[in-house]
Amino acid sequence: MATDLFQSEAWFTHLLAHGFEQAPQHLPLPLARGVCLQLMQQAPGEALSSLSNYYSCLYGPQGEWRGVSAAQWTAAAQALKKLPGGAVVRLQPLDATSAWLPALEAGLRSAGYWTDRFFSFGNWYQPVPQGGFDAYWSDRPSALRNSVDRGRRRLGKAGVWRIDIHSQASDALKGAIAAYESVYAKSWKQPEPCPEFMPGLIRLAAREGWLRLGVLWLNDQPLAAQLWLVCEGKANIYKLAYAKGFEKLSAGSVLTTALMQHTMDVDGVSEVDYLSGDDAYKADWMSSRRERVGLVAFDKSSVRSLASAARHFAAAWWRKRR
Repeated sequence: MATDLFQSEAWFTHLLAHGFEQAPQHLPLPLARGVCLQLMQQAPGEALSSLSNYYSCLYGPQGEWRGVSAAQWTAAAQALKKLPGGAVVRLQPLDATSAWLPALEAGLRSAGYWTDRFFSFGNWYQPVPQGGFDAYWSDRPSALRNSVDRGRRRLGKAGVWRIDIHSQASDALKGAIAAYESVYAKSWKQPEPCPEFMPGLIRLAAREGWLRLGVLWLNDQPLAAQLWLVCEGKANIYKLAYAKGFEKLSAGSVLTTALMQHTMDVDGVSEVDYLSGDDAYKADWMSSRRERVGLVAFDKSSVRSLASAARHFAAAWWRKRR
């Protein structure tokens, strides 16, 4: 069975090396041969958690976990208690429909943990219809389609424009990374907390075959840039930015449309995923929404975890009551 890129060894290695302002204590927990939970303790005294942060859009076991037995899940949960911070365990963001999650929960309960799930974030996605991009595009709101058409016309009036889509390592990739960073610096977004993460991820994606880096140029100046990651039939829209001051040209929407068409008709993906966040504009581009969740577990035998459990379940009760 295929592995999601966010559960791959390459992803975790890159995240650990370049995705933290302060390096955590890395605590991989073996489940079976070739399978492990990548865990960390961010600082001494904190809870044990998934090796994930604001760069992570999904978390799960690294490796082929479908052969892990119930006894192995329980043994792993028992081993958690011996790890730093293991009295309280927090994992996120998780696919609530994945079969490994209830298996882990059962193992945790067998090992003497209380468990609970909590909301992490909304996730908009688009199953690709029969007929590919044309069928998808004809079903989009007319306001979106008209906005893209107007953007193309305005770009044409503003000068010479083009879109480049980079999918592999090449002599041009260095320039594409520079263009991405230039657009990001001129956008509305805050600077990256870990400056080496994104350039390194682009190079990693090129090596792994995930890369779809789109850049829209106007008069030889980069105006919009987007990093999409394609893996195992899914296109993940990871990062997008456009230069401030050019909103009327709809460069971001024009570029998104081009990447949609490329991933659907050239790559032949079966799903496009907008990853994290309930931003209102995503409903125009995507037809479906699901929720990513978190899992928290409290060791019943640990006095230290009792206060954390009391706070968590009291807050959960209050949210439901409201």
